[in-house]
Amino acid sequence: MRARTRKTPAAGRPRRRTTATTAAVVGVSLVGAALLLTGCGDGRDTASVPDGWDTLETRSLSVGYPKNEGYAEQPAAERAKSNAAVALQKKDGIRTGMVSVQLDFATGVSDAAGAAAAAGAGIGMNSTRRATEDVRLAGPEDAREAREARRIDYDFTADGQDDTPNVGTPMTGVLVAGVDSQGVPFVVRLNALKDAVDAEDLDAFVESITVK
Repeated sequence: MRARTRKTPAAGRPRRRTTATTAAVVGVSLVGAALLLTGCGDGRDTASVPDGWDTLETRSLSVGYPKNEGYAEQPAAERAKSNAAVALQKKDGIRTGMVSVQLDFATGVSDAAGAAAAAGAGIGMNSTRRATEDVRLAGPEDAREAREARRIDYDFTADGQDDTPNVGTPMTGVLVAGVDSQGVPFVVRLNALKDAVDAEDLDAFVESITVK
């Protein structure tokens, strides 16, 4: 997703304004600023999903996945019981990418920090954290606290189990953890071959989440 750019007006000679004119301009500027702030995502009810993507739906959230890159939703009968939804990318029978959602995966968790701590503990010994940051997800205005989540970016190596790439294959991932409006902790993950995803893909994934 490319950031929007704005043109800067050309500089000109300063002009004198009357007090009334200045007040009017300031008033318009404040209204414009308020509209810009509203458009920055603070009031998003539904996240935007990139063209060519589809969504996984669960009772706590929805999240996008790159269907145009060969990801397909896994039938409920085939996925692990710990997962509420999964989309897989397979090449020659090998799972090269996975989007997963886990709900109610930890006990004693009441906020995003606790959910992220629990989720981060499960990343594994063969991983390296690259970044951790607080994020604000899309969702209803009355679910403001549920929209606060924490993102963790990390690298790891495949273990070769369950049709995953050969042991030692470089992988990358991002997880987003939080607690929904009903107090249910959630964690959403995207794991893939390291050379198959870039920072823009990971950002688009995080930005595609709508919490309920």
